[in-house]
Amino acid sequence: MFQGTHTALITPFRDGKVDREAFKALVERQVAGGVDGIVPVGTTGESPTLRRHEHVEVIRMAVEFAAGRVKVIAGAGANSTEEALELTEGSAKAGADATLQVCPYYNKPSQEGLYQHFKAIAGATGLPMMLYSIPGRSVIEIAVDTMARLHADCPTIIANKEAGGDPARVTAIREALPESFQILSGDDPLTIDFMKRGAVGLVSVASNIIPDVMSSLVNAMNEGRVADAEAIQLKYEKLFTSLMTLDTNPVPIKTAVAMMGNCEKSLRLPMVLMTEDKEAQLKAVLKEYGLV
Repeated sequence: MFQGTHTALITPFRDGKVDREAFKALVERQVAGGVDGIVPVGTTGESPTLRRHEHVEVIRMAVEFAAGRVKVIAGAGANSTEEALELTEGSAKAGADATLQVCPYYNKPSQEGLYQHFKAIAGATGLPMMLYSIPGRSVIEIAVDTMARLHADCPTIIANKEAGGDPARVTAIREALPESFQILSGDDPLTIDFMKRGAVGLVSVASNIIPDVMSSLVNAMNEGRVADAEAIQLKYEKLFTSLMTLDTNPVPIKTAVAMMGNCEKSLRLPMVLMTEDKEAQLKAVLKEYGLV
């Protein structure tokens, strides 16, 4: 279901509204670049700043523009179970293939609270569901035994996007859960390390601008061509690092897409534009790779 490369899409804005044409062009570039799926309105898509009707509309547009050529894994998580249920039901009605459910942030539920939260969402629709453990943003992470319990009790919970930055977690998940539970890297720079330990794919930020490169890297790993994947990783390591360290995601990647002429350089508060010096650093890196 989730093997391969899936792009965590930015949400382009124009005049304060979602830019439909820029979003359509973005999806087309992903399809042309050979990705296996797209992930609208996740962290990279500025989901916390979208109004609920906008959130579902972006998912609807992603389904429309993908037109069955790639999977659509809709970001439908929230720290309110009720809101996540509404977004998940909206995703199902919009025609999404699956949903991505982030670990609830700010309110810090216990592991039992996490279990009940994800179990309730899983029961709302028949859509396959990918958990999303990202302790750097949500403060807590989904424990391995909680994942095992959810996978055993909820047939639709079949994957986890692991974005905690620790390859050892991938090993622990792989050892504790059956092969039917898939693991995806949530960090471009760690993709090879994660896939060596049992991950089957990637939810990528960088593929917004280099979908063909990221697809090639992941395909090489899944085909056992580790040296080829490592060569790609080495070549693009500077770009991966710049996209994730110059500012908070999605500021650098959205700025990069704008620099390439594919959307307006527009974010919603509380996200703000990069400082001039950091933007200059990013532009220099993009030039180095022939992207601008």
